Amino acid sequence: MTPGMSATRLDPGFAAHVLNRLSFAARPGDGETLASLGYGRWLDRQLAPPRGDDPAMAARLGAAVLRIKYGAGDPAKKQDWPAVDELRPLKTLGQPIEQLWPLLADRDKHDGTERRRPLLETIAASLLRAGYSDYPLREIMVEFWHDHFNVDAWDQEQVAIALPSYDRDAIRPHCFGNFRALLEAIATSPAMLYYLSNRSSRAGAANENYARELFELHTLGRDAYLNDKYDRWREVPGALHGKPSGYIDQDVYEAARALTGWTVEDGTGIDGGRKLPSTGRFAYVESWHDGYQKRVLATEFDAFQPAMADGRKVLDLVASHPATARFLCTKLVRRLVADEPPKSLVDKAADTWQRSRQAPDQIAQTLRTILLSPEFAASRGRKLRRPKALIAAFVRTTGLEMMPTEALINEMANAGQRLYGVAPPTGLADTGDAFLGTAAMRRRWSILLGLAENAWGTGVFVPSVRMGGASATARLAAAHWLLAATGAADADAVAAIAGSFDRPADGPVGPPGLPDTEKRLARIAALAAMSPAYQSC
Repeated sequence: MTPGMSATRLDPGFAAHVLNRLSFAARPGDGETLASLGYGRWLDRQLAPPRGDDPAMAARLGAAVLRIKYGAGDPAKKQDWPAVDELRPLKTLGQPIEQLWPLLADRDKHDGTERRRPLLETIAASLLRAGYSDYPLREIMVEFWHDHFNVDAWDQEQVAIALPSYDRDAIRPHCFGNFRALLEAIATSPAMLYYLSNRSSRAGAANENYARELFELHTLGRDAYLNDKYDRWREVPGALHGKPSGYIDQDVYEAARALTGWTVEDGTGIDGGRKLPSTGRFAYVESWHDGYQKRVLATEFDAFQPAMADGRKVLDLVASHPATARFLCTKLVRRLVADEPPKSLVDKAADTWQRSRQAPDQIAQTLRTILLSPEFAASRGRKLRRPKALIAAFVRTTGLEMMPTEALINEMANAGQRLYGVAPPTGLADTGDAFLGTAAMRRRWSILLGLAENAWGTGVFVPSVRMGGASATARLAAAHWLLAATGAADADAVAAIAGSFDRPADGPVGPPGLPDTEKRLARIAALAAMSPAYQSC
């Protein structure tokens, strides 16, 4: 039995660990729900959420707005659009890509701000879901897969416009599902086709960008790259038996050929007078595909197979390779357990991954192995909260009603996490050292204080409604928020926070509801969240 669990009760320390690590932070009532269900049933619910958002989350997203502002177009430059300054709903989240593609196809009718709008709306929705969803583990895994299958939507307008579909149609439905299905959803997504240039890959001029990252970053991993030892496929250990231990450059070249013709309907000419439609959707162009025989991972591909069969066979091979199991499970354990993944747990997770590779819930089964392990139970406090997780934790701990703004999004980027905007395909680092240092810590603290004091127009915080009698004095308030944030109200920490105001620590803070009172209480909550214990989970 996992440490911290018993047949009759859940250890409070383990319960706090579960909620901090797997749901960003505990909301009021979350601890009671976990205790009544037991960890196993609670985890089962998190790993099998209903498709789409829970009703309360859907209502929150439906009510959310994000400011958009730009000037009128210049008629002299044939720019035909009016000035805009409004709080607009997050309307691109549910729109199919063909409804958004005219922002590119009809550039003279839309300011560039509109082409960045789908990106900003996706970020805003990500923050809201992290802060308020009843299924926070899904949000953690959606972010994991976004990091793993990284695209830079800040650099390319096509990727920004394709991002809502990438999040909604490729990553979210598959985040607990079968990896092979997820892999094809990614490979055929316009966001990835643009980001790694496979949309332009054609017979005779195969673009290797996507194929190389498919092997190195998406599946087998860099440790399985054996070209420094072998430069002929027959030399790779296991290859003559159809089970090569890794891959070499020949595999990348041949996989790139297999994936030619996978492109995007973006109006590009096909041949002669024919053009692709301009919808932004995935397309397969047979005349662009290299149909001749190939060999990938010691597997022969016959010539002139049916449409997309070559590319799908590549995805089959890399998804089922044992190196993929080890590479992905190492990353999962690093994200969910510790920066230095315990080998024992990686081994167990990789075994589950391989045994369930045909299962529709392969990823969920692997996560269950990881999250029910003694290694997970023993990892309390060993992961640093990244900036987005810190925002979500503060929202969930305090009950703050937050509406994301572009200013908050920019501050999160300044703290080291520019969502959907990491240029290298390696994606965002997942170890704590990437988010530490003097400047980084100051940014983390500024995020907490800014949220508490509404520095970026994210929402006025009225903490007294959640505090009861603890709002009476600074000392009581400090103890309340330290206990809520960290599970302990150390006397020295309480005294330090309570003594940082221009009034006695045991004197009245002020009448609840008054702006000055609420501002003092909000600052106390932020200071409590700045404690070292709250920075980790």
